[in-house]
Amino acid sequence: MTAPSTFGLSSEARNLHWLLKDLVEEVPGLRSVAVVSSDGLMLLSSDPEVSAAGQATPVRRSGPKGSAADLATIVSGIGSLTIGAAKLMDGGGVKQTMVAMEEGSVFVMSISDGSLLGVHATPDCDMSVVAYHMALFVGRAGHVLTPELRSELRKSMESAQ
Repeated sequence: MTAPSTFGLSSEARNLHWLLKDLVEEVPGLRSVAVVSSDGLMLLSSDPEVSAAGQATPVRRSGPKGSAADLATIVSGIGSLTIGAAKLMDGGGVKQTMVAMEEGSVFVMSISDGSLLGVHATPDCDMSVVAYHMALFVGRAGHVLTPELRSELRKSMESAQ
């Protein structure tokens, strides 16, 4: 398996790519992973078809339609829905959302400034392990995901497509 090319990216962007790769490799049962900006645009992906420079990343395919791009759309929608629900219920900020289905689970976790981490996992995944590793990713990525870095990641994703 080949890691995505991060040539020309800042050290912060390369670090986020490494964190995503580590998440995918370390957590059994992950099908697809996406980091989405507050406006719904994908910033990082485990999908080899949309990763930086278009090179393959280690991923266990068969996510929604086999694509992290579809996962990004789902994550953005779930994020908007739960934020709206939390406002209506005076519940404060949404930290994590989990949707359990017969054939898998979707986890959405807030990163920073409205950015979200989304994971599609197999039905037999250990949900506590997935949530733990997502929280580690969020803790490590949240402080570096600045508007400048989001812009850099967005441009990197656009040039890869």
